[in-house]
Amino acid sequence: MNSPAQLSLEQEFSLRSFADQVQLMSREQAQEFLVSLYEQMMLREKMYQEFLKHEWGLDTPENWV
Repeated sequence: MNSPAQLSLEQEFSLRSFADQVQLMSREQAQEFLVSLYEQMMLREKMYQEFLKHEWGLDTPENWV
C-alpha cells in the first residue's frame, strides 16, 4: 500500500545520495552542516507561516486584536 507519507523513488535516491555525502564529512563539518540545515528548516517554517497569514488575510490591520 502506498501511503502519502512515503518518499518517492526520486526522493529515496536523493536521500541516499545525501547520506553518502554526509558519511564523507568530518564530525565538525557534519555538525556545522546540521546547524545550518536546522536554521534553513526554521526559516522555511517561518516563510510558510507568513505565506499562510497573507493567504488567509490574517496579516491585515483589521484582523489584529
